[in-house]
Amino acid sequence: MNILDFFTDNILRNPPILLGLIAALGLLLQRKSFSNILEGAMSAAFGMFIIDAGVGIIVGSISPINTAFQQGLTEAAEVGNALTDVAFTEMHGGEVGLAMFFGLILHLLIARFTPVKTIFLTGHMLWWFPFIFVAAGVEAGLTGGTLIIFGAVFSALYWSFMPWIMRKFIWDVTEDESFLIGHPTGMLSIISGLVARQFGDKRKSTEDVNVPKSLSFFRNTSVMGALVIFLMYLVIAIFLPIVVPEGQNTFFYAVTQGITFGAGLLVMLYGVRLLINQIVPAFQGISEKLIPGAIPAFDVPILFNYKPNAVIIGFVVAMITSTIMIVIANTFNIFGVLLIPLVITSFFEIGGAAVVGEGQGGLKGSIIGTIVASLVMVVLMGISVIVFNDTIRDWLLIFGGNDFSLFGPIAKWIGDLLAGIGL
Repeated sequence: MNILDFFTDNILRNPPILLGLIAALGLLLQRKSFSNILEGAMSAAFGMFIIDAGVGIIVGSISPINTAFQQGLTEAAEVGNALTDVAFTEMHGGEVGLAMFFGLILHLLIARFTPVKTIFLTGHMLWWFPFIFVAAGVEAGLTGGTLIIFGAVFSALYWSFMPWIMRKFIWDVTEDESFLIGHPTGMLSIISGLVARQFGDKRKSTEDVNVPKSLSFFRNTSVMGALVIFLMYLVIAIFLPIVVPEGQNTFFYAVTQGITFGAGLLVMLYGVRLLINQIVPAFQGISEKLIPGAIPAFDVPILFNYKPNAVIIGFVVAMITSTIMIVIANTFNIFGVLLIPLVITSFFEIGGAAVVGEGQGGLKGSIIGTIVASLVMVVLMGISVIVFNDTIRDWLLIFGGNDFSLFGPIAKWIGDLLAGIGL
């Protein structure tokens, strides 16, 4: 178990190391020189590290918004009282780790011996999906080896099939069939794409929006993102308490957070370009030598590089749509627990859905697809907090509303059937 913990903590849950090793293996299989292998591996690791840093900056700039909503709601009623991710991991981390290990083996076997050629390389999601499925098994009353196998099988099936199912939506955006997206945006992106295909218009893209010369800064994604976050902080400050560091003015705190968000976008997108330039050519060695036809599935920020304006538009539309829906749900107590606006999911998962919608239906498709996906996001959140009432409800209130909140409940209901027959 110590070896497994070491492998999990230092490689599988360490995306720069994982991607660097994958790049090194691919270049080694192509019989590249030591110099090329080292340079390629380090560049891939640098790219992934920069992406992680950019994502961290972005999350850090929007987390206070999430906290403000949470504090504002808890003044009126309790948001949730289930286990946090830390508490659940302390109780079931061993089962999650074993489920991840055996799930990866099954995932690679699926890629090797079936037509589904996904290789899931989003490092932190290699942990979070077993985490979700083990929690589903615990909710269903499964224990021991049955719980581990249950988590492993569901994780492997997700890692293999969801990126593969959404591949054509991704390729329509990227016009590049060398990689997939491995991220819990999956179902929301598919819904957005299907809706955009029906109601959109590909002739006008989010990237071709005409603006007056005096407003040309709106065409700069990082500038537009910074302005959106700045205005969001100012609006929220009117209605909810935002914790401003001592000695700082609320207005200038909002300015700082907007700048931080814009800088995070720049950092993240630079890392995306660096990683793609290194990992995709290196991965050819694996697809040629070890798993014929294998295609890597990366984190969703990879997709943002192709339609960055769609990401910001999707984020804004998602925040407005989902917040209105959440206010309605909380007012009428539809789900029996107070929901909080899904700031992180609205940026990353719905950002991906907006890009997919753009690929199917341009600017109009991106907006309409995002609206529908945002409504689905809230419904999925509401269902999942009911299903995971005794385990990870509080964690899902912040990070759910996506594939976690769809496939987790499905797994739980299947777990109920297994428990019913005595497994």
